[in-house]
Amino acid sequence: MNLDFSVDPLFSWYVVLLAISGIAMILLGAINLGGGLSAGWRAINVLVGIGFASYAYYLAFVFEGSSYRIFFQAFILPVVLIANAVKALVARTNAPAPQPVPGAAPYDPNAPFAQPNPYAQANPYAQSTPVPPQGAPAAPPAQPQTPPAPQPPAN
Repeated sequence: MNLDFSVDPLFSWYVVLLAISGIAMILLGAINLGGGLSAGWRAINVLVGIGFASYAYYLAFVFEGSSYRIFFQAFILPVVLIANAVKALVARTNAPAPQPVPGAAPYDPNAPFAQPNPYAQANPYAQSTPVPPQGAPAAPPAQPQTPPAPQPPAN
């Protein structure tokens, strides 16, 4: 193992922080925090996190050289991606709740269900005007209303 805080503390802390950043980004992408991040941002978090964690593993257990590269993005990129996840989560929680469709009644499971009558038959002889019963005098036809005729003046 290449971690020795007494010999090279900068290298050791870099590897530890790189591993923490990588694991945090993997968890951030793998766990959907209330649906805040889209699938694309979650995939980016996981991929970058795997890259950081893999490089930390390489430096801690495989690396045998004398020089290594410090990527400052390892400290900036996790902060940016975590801030993006928090922003998306806050935006999702502050979004207004979806409103029901106007005119649609809410679903009531206890409402009576109107059963159709399969034996009901439509009356093909139905008329729009009522028919008087048999034996009753027929109503006179409607007369148009005319204004009264003018009367001659009385002397």
